[in-house]
Amino acid sequence: MNRVARARAAQGLATREAAVAHRVAALLLEYPTAELRGLLPSLRAAVDELAAPLAGPLARTLEHVAGTEPTALAAQYVETFDLRRRCSLYLTYYAYGDTRRRGVALVEFKQAYRAAGMELADDELPDHLAVVLEFASGPDQAAREAGLRLLLAHRAGLELLRLALADAGSPWAGAVEAVCATLPPLDGDERTAVARLAAEGPPGEDVGLDPTLQPYATTVSTSGARR
Repeated sequence: MNRVARARAAQGLATREAAVAHRVAALLLEYPTAELRGLLPSLRAAVDELAAPLAGPLARTLEHVAGTEPTALAAQYVETFDLRRRCSLYLTYYAYGDTRRRGVALVEFKQAYRAAGMELADDELPDHLAVVLEFASGPDQAAREAGLRLLLAHRAGLELLRLALADAGSPWAGAVEAVCATLPPLDGDERTAVARLAAEGPPGEDVGLDPTLQPYATTVSTSGARR
């Protein structure tokens, strides 16, 4: 059984449930806007139909978003994801930091989006977790599987983000926990990679991104407020 097939079978979760969880998590991991608040009733309804391993963590994040004053919520988001090195939403950062090797990894994300026929904008990096989850939750099965492969390829970074958010007591930990619950259990190599990243952190900025590489993002986001 390949990694994508294993992911489908993880915890008995249906492919549709995983896609819904990915979509809800994508919206919750965006910079919070008034538009997101307007979507909260629909998101709650979607979460209520999910299995417990997905519904519980997502509901925790939803309730915090709904119950926090907008300005305070935005400040919390910035403090969590913009100012904490170990809470980056950019998946390739965990493995490569801001090095030239990260530029190659970003091209792989861009190619996956292009192969699925997605239009890309040039104002965001394609490895932002909300972008990847949006891609993995679309209506096209091939695109969903391509998005799942991207998540699996950067599983160690995703798990490190989950752990960092949990350790910080962050309300956004639930959204990432739900995403991880759609994936197969960690195998030995992945556990080792997570432990190494946790101990060492991302590589230093010793080389820098190739200046010819431009940032990319999908244009299908409902909020357009990724940071």
